[in-house]
Order: sequence, then structure tokens, then C-alpha cells
Amino acid sequence: MKVIMLGSGTSTGVPRVGNDWGDCDPSEPRNRRSRVSACIENNAGQRVLIDTSTDLRRQLLDNDIGSVDAVLWTHDHADHCHGIDDLRVMRYGRSNALPGFASRQTVANLKRRFDYVFEGQHGYPTLIELRSIEDVRLVAGFSLEWVEMPHGPTTSTGFRLEADDKSIVYATDFSAITNAMVRCFSGVDVLVCDCLRRDPHPTHAHLEMAIELKRRTKAKKLVLTHLDKSMDYRTLCAEVPKGVTVGYDSLEVTA
Repeated sequence: MKVIMLGSGTSTGVPRVGNDWGDCDPSEPRNRRSRVSACIENNAGQRVLIDTSTDLRRQLLDNDIGSVDAVLWTHDHADHCHGIDDLRVMRYGRSNALPGFASRQTVANLKRRFDYVFEGQHGYPTLIELRSIEDVRLVAGFSLEWVEMPHGPTTSTGFRLEADDKSIVYATDFSAITNAMVRCFSGVDVLVCDCLRRDPHPTHAHLEMAIELKRRTKAKKLVLTHLDKSMDYRTLCAEVPKGVTVGYDSLEVTA
């Protein structure tokens, strides 16, 4: 079981428009970060895509991913869902729509903004059958647990997927650690975690909070994602403790 980090950057990516690299060294390829998405794959080759980032088409091409078996959305912020149209080619050759899952509120918001994706339009078929995760415990060969996480004034969904006696958590866009998160993520093999910057932020986890979540959950591996332009790859690698990996686009981590 493994996670493929399709994108590892914040909502503006690195560099920002205007070729703004901030503190990141432009000569280090791992500092070039697209918007966050991830793909989790089990030993049978089944894949679950988490989020449809703005950069999804490029990410799928770069990682030679031509199909997935299901899609999960953490929430409906633009950088996590506006690449949804790039799923259209995955409908080709299928007899039914691609299964998709999200919290009840995210389902409602996605259906309002992308109605043509979920209802079909002008002779085009429905691309995705979108359902609430509230009553779902098995997705495309993975067992699934989930928890709502505070994301400033709103929430984001954290996912725990298990297969082949291994577990991977994907927890991005959260601003505080709750007891429910610690229970859901406890003992996980790989924790992919929000880590916007070093300083605290009102809607995102910072470095100290990400490391604290690893400690409280006793996660075996911590992988940092959603990194902004202040987080130079090599500098950060020298700074983090053992068991922590600085994520980058196309990184693969095995549970």
C-alpha cells in the first residue's frame, strides 16, 4: 500500500504567479509545488484519488495514472476541487459513473457548483456518482474511516484508508488538533499532514502542530504537505526530526 503525492503546495502553488519563489531555492526541483492531491494504491492496484486539485491533469500525466476506482474530497475549496473536469476521460469505457464521496456539506456544495458533472448535460453522461461518506465504510477495496477537522471557520475531512494490513491517513487543511482526530488517526503507518509554514496560521497547521499530531497519534511516518513558499525543501529536511519526510510532487511513500 502506498501514497503518491500528486501535489504538495498551497493554494497558490510554488512559485506563485509572478515567479515568486519566496524562501524556496528555484534550482531545487522539489520546491516546485503544484496544488495538493494524492493517490492511494493498494497491492491489488486499486486506486483512490483524494481531491481534484487545480493542477490535476498535469499531475496524472506526470505520474502515469490513467484511471482511479474512486474519488474522495476533503472539502470544496478551489485548490482542492477545481480540477474536477479532468476526471472526464476516466468515464470513457466505463458502464457507470465513477464513484465519489465527501461529507454531506461538501457534497451539497460540489453539486451546486458542478451540477453538470453529477447530473450529465446536453447528451453527456453523468461523470461521477457522488455520495455522502456518512454511511460508507468500504471504498474500492479500502476500509475507510473519516473525521471532520476544524479549518478556520469551516471544516475539512480527514481520511484513514486501510488495506493489506496497512494504514494511511490524509489530513490536510486543518487548524487545530481535536480528540476525534487523534482517535481516528491513532497508530497509523503513514500520516500525510497539512504543514503550511513554520508560524501559526488561522486556517492551516504549521510545522509544530504537524509534529504534535504525529506524537499524539503515534504515527510511524509523517509526511508534510500543503507547503508554502517559505518552506525550502533542503532547509526543512535538515530541520525536521527522524520519522518526518518533507513531501514533494510525485513522492511515493510505502506504508
